[in-house]
Amino acid sequence: MTRKAIKRTIIGTATAVLFLGFVLILHIYIVTRPQPPGPNTIAMARVDIKTDIDRAAADKITAWVYQQKGIDHVLCNPETNILIFTFYPARTSADAVVAQFKEAFNLDARRYMPSEEEMKKGCPVTGHSVAQVTMKYIKSIF
Repeated sequence: MTRKAIKRTIIGTATAVLFLGFVLILHIYIVTRPQPPGPNTIAMARVDIKTDIDRAAADKITAWVYQQKGIDHVLCNPETNILIFTFYPARTSADAVVAQFKEAFNLDARRYMPSEEEMKKGCPVTGHSVAQVTMKYIKSIF
């Protein structure tokens, strides 16, 4: 190959790599950007019940929460006095469910909200995965 052909090959390859890198970064950004909850989005909420409850009360609470609009799954632990439920944010809000719960059962209960530091950590399972660190770096660039 001549020097001119080698130069063209190197420039062409570098251009293709840069273009594909840009397309990859753009794709990752579009796929991972925050989006408003859709009809199939499921969220989770935790309610700390300050009053001691027994198994019968936990079963009543579970049955009641399941009857509420937009609820997907419910767990109520009488040992820890914690209620956890998943719901569809497009159909209801956790605050509305908690307010109705407090009114229906007349219990001292508060929705648990993670602190800013806990929110920054994200999911405890994947908080330090390679994908998480890579996405954090790419988002910092933009």
